[in-house]
Amino acid sequence: MFEKLQSVEDRYLQLNDWLSDPDIVNDPDKLRDYSKEQSDLEETVQTYRDYKQTTEELEEAKTMLNDNMDDDMQEMVAEEIEELSSRKEELEAHLKVLLIPKDPNDEKNVIVEIRGAAGGDEAALFAGDLFRMYSRYAEKNRWKADVIESHETDMGGFKEIIFAINGEDAFSKMKYENGAHRVQRVPSTESGGRIHTSTATVAVLPEAEDVEVEIHDKDLRIDTFASSGPGGQSVNTTMSAVRITHDPTGIVVSCQDEKSQIKNRDKAMKVLRARIYDKYQKEAEDEYAENRKQAVGTGDRSERIRTYNFPQSRVTDHRIGLTLQKLDQVMEGNLEEIIEQLIVEEQAELMENAQQ
Repeated sequence: MFEKLQSVEDRYLQLNDWLSDPDIVNDPDKLRDYSKEQSDLEETVQTYRDYKQTTEELEEAKTMLNDNMDDDMQEMVAEEIEELSSRKEELEAHLKVLLIPKDPNDEKNVIVEIRGAAGGDEAALFAGDLFRMYSRYAEKNRWKADVIESHETDMGGFKEIIFAINGEDAFSKMKYENGAHRVQRVPSTESGGRIHTSTATVAVLPEAEDVEVEIHDKDLRIDTFASSGPGGQSVNTTMSAVRITHDPTGIVVSCQDEKSQIKNRDKAMKVLRARIYDKYQKEAEDEYAENRKQAVGTGDRSERIRTYNFPQSRVTDHRIGLTLQKLDQVMEGNLEEIIEQLIVEEQAELMENAQQ
C-alpha cells in the first residue's frame, strides 16, 4: 500500500512541475487534464503526508519514553503516544479508502428514467412522487434538474418521466437509486382504506460525452410529430416533437418537452448517447462477469431495492438492511443518510475484494 502511496505522491510532484512549465500553461487541453489529475490526487497526497508526519512524531515520542524522565513527564509522553497511535490508525484507514479505484463515471451528470410499473394509476402517482423526491434532493446538492421527456396521466402521475441532473459528482450519489422501488399505502382512489403495493423502476445513466460514444448520422432515423399532453390530446400544432431511432442498437428516444424542434433534438440526442453508452458498458460488464464468474456493477435494475411504507412512515433499503422511521423526510429529498450508508457498504466490499 505504501509503495502505491509513494508513487501517487511522486506523480503529484511531477504534475506540479508540469503545471509550472510555460509550454503546458499555454496548452489548454494539457493544462485542464493535468490540473484535474492533480486535484484528484490532492487529498490522497495530503493524507499520506499527514500519516508520515504522525508516524515520525510517534517514533520520536516512543524514543523519549525510554529516556530518564520524571513521572509527570512520562505521563504526558504516554498520553501523546496514545493520541498519535489513534491518529495513525485513523489516517491509515482513510488512506485505504482513498486508494479504492474510483468509478470513472462518478463525476458525470446523469440521465434519470422513472417508469410506473406494477399498480396502474397508483404506480404512476408513485413515479411522480419519486421524481419530486429526486428534484428536491438535487436542489439540496445545488444540482440542476431538467425534464427531457414525460408522459403524464390524467391523475397527475407519470407513466414515464426522463430528466437530466447536472451537478458536481451527481452520478456518484444517484447511481445507488438504480432498481425497483416499492410503495405500500392506501391509494387516493381506494374507498375501503385497503393498503396497496405498487412499484416504479428507476434507471440512472451516466451522461456520455461525444468522445465516448461515436454516433454516425447514417445510423439515425429522425421523425418529427406534434406534441401531445395527458390522454394524448394535441398541445402543439407544430411538428416540434422528435423521435430518434439508432438502427445498430434499436434504441428509440423521443422528446417533446420543448416547443423548439432543435431543443427537443438536442435533448433526445443526450438521452440516446447515455443509453448507448450504458448498453455498451453493461455488455462489457456482463462479458467480464461471465469470464470471471462473478457479478460486476451496482446491481440488477429489476431487483427491488427499497420499500416506502406510508402507514408506518417507514422506508427500508433492502440492500443494506437499513430501516428509517423518516419517510416524510425522505420523500422531501433528504436521502443523505441512506446514500451515505450505501457508499460505506460499497467501500467496505471494494476493500475486502482488494485484499483477496
